[in-house]
Amino acid sequence: MDIYLNHTIVYCHDMFASAKFYEKIFGFKFIKVWENFAVVTVNKTLSLDFRDKECFTAQHYAFKVSDSQFDQILARIQHNNIAYGPGPENTYENEINHHYGGRGLYFKDPNQHLLEIITADYILD
Repeated sequence: MDIYLNHTIVYCHDMFASAKFYEKIFGFKFIKVWENFAVVTVNKTLSLDFRDKECFTAQHYAFKVSDSQFDQILARIQHNNIAYGPGPENTYENEINHHYGGRGLYFKDPNQHLLEIITADYILD
């Protein structure tokens, strides 16, 4: 049996606003607030469960997307005037990268989590 990541908790300052941000930018589906979590489905096997917490360390979340999804997400980033850049240390030049024959970019969510979208897997050989 293949093993899949089922969900991960994403700490934030406002779980509802965070869930709506990911829905708006990525096109993920905000399901509902359940107990202490705002649940957003990424795909059939993965959800992001946003949970309010006063203090937390910002994390990095990378999503592999198709070329058309990349274009759609980039358009939503631009439409919402969100700064983005080609690398994790450069999220403000409004440029993308072309690593490994694909496209990628980095931007931050309202909680300062670093988000990455890529169209090609990293080559690790």
